[in-house]
Amino acid sequence: MQDNTTAFWPKVWWSIVDYKIGIIPLPIFLILFAVIAGFALTGKVPSDILMSIVLLSMGGFTCAELGKRIPIIRNIGAAAIFATFIPSYLAFHQFLPASILDSVREFTKDSNFLYLFIACIIVGSILGMDRAVLIKGFLKIFIPLAAGSVAGAIVGTLVGVLLGLGAYHTFFFVVVPIMAGGIGEGAIPLSIGYAQILHQPQGDLFAQVLPPVMLGSLTAILLAGTLNYVGKKYPHLTGEGRLQPGENEELEGEEEAAEARVDTATIGAAVVTAVTLYLIGALAQRLLDFPAPVVMLMIAVALKLTRAVSPSLQVGAFHVYKFFSTAVTYPLLFAIGVAMTPWDKLVAAFTLTYVITIVSVVVTIMTTAFFVGGWLKMYPIDTAIVTACHSGQGGTGDVAILTAANRMQLMPFAQIATRIGGALTVTVVLIVLTQIG
Repeated sequence: MQDNTTAFWPKVWWSIVDYKIGIIPLPIFLILFAVIAGFALTGKVPSDILMSIVLLSMGGFTCAELGKRIPIIRNIGAAAIFATFIPSYLAFHQFLPASILDSVREFTKDSNFLYLFIACIIVGSILGMDRAVLIKGFLKIFIPLAAGSVAGAIVGTLVGVLLGLGAYHTFFFVVVPIMAGGIGEGAIPLSIGYAQILHQPQGDLFAQVLPPVMLGSLTAILLAGTLNYVGKKYPHLTGEGRLQPGENEELEGEEEAAEARVDTATIGAAVVTAVTLYLIGALAQRLLDFPAPVVMLMIAVALKLTRAVSPSLQVGAFHVYKFFSTAVTYPLLFAIGVAMTPWDKLVAAFTLTYVITIVSVVVTIMTTAFFVGGWLKMYPIDTAIVTACHSGQGGTGDVAILTAANRMQLMPFAQIATRIGGALTVTVVLIVLTQIG
């Protein structure tokens, strides 16, 4: 009896505790399930950070674990897709208690959770890059991005015409929304511009341009996951998160000494640094109407190139990046699914002609970037994945696409594809529509 008790406690129990759903130990997961259910039964689930940490973690990692365990599709980004679209489906059909949905929506709306994540990912990944390669990558990525956009617009419009959608409708209401940079920075300003030029209600136009954004992002997630799988089979085509050969961590020579100086205070300093850069960007957006993530990105690049950040703080920023990419990605996707991904709009795009047209646009963008990237001596798969973010759902799409591809370190380049590429697309298209509208 004593031997059996000793055998179970503590070693068997420890093995149970060490079994995790995502990052959550199984006993803690079960306890939290009961606690959240208790709150839900009272009719009010708090939307503060304490409840949100556990609620989003449980939802996000549960959906991701389901995706990781389904054969075949687990290799093409199912974890990211499940973590985003299962909660969207559950929320739309109200299969989750209203108190839980309200808690997630309130927290996501009020906390600016998405931009905390993007700030820490961008600053951490940039500060870990080689300075010389960083600037080359930023300059080079515009070429496959531009080539893919032009090719995608031409092919997508031709496919739409062949399927009977008409050139005008296909280009302005299917192709352009896909490449507009998401919802907040793309579909909304695009629909406002369309409304002013075409003298139609903005709400009606927004309802037309939103479905291609949603389905285009889903297509990009699937293709990015597929490319990650292809990269495992053909490693010479991918840098596993590097854009071009020769990229090495600049900190390799200094990292051992810096690592010894990195403590919890330094990691905390890195978080504050990342948030500070974002807030500078937010202020610039308010004063100059320039996207905050792009301003933050440019400042981070300038700090890296001028060696203004010490090696220890750079390593601290990299630790922050690793923490957010590991522990926060799936909870964030769950929040995005509940609060920012309307299931009905996604389903509305699932007509055969729309699906074929939208898929042709995204496939063409990524295929063009794949071959142009190879021509520029960049890694074709990583270049195509970055360019895929031009077809994503803004910052939320970037997170999902890079998660599916297991290449979160490409976030700085993804932001260029999404923010700058989207802004240029919207601006040019509205100018063209003014001339012909």
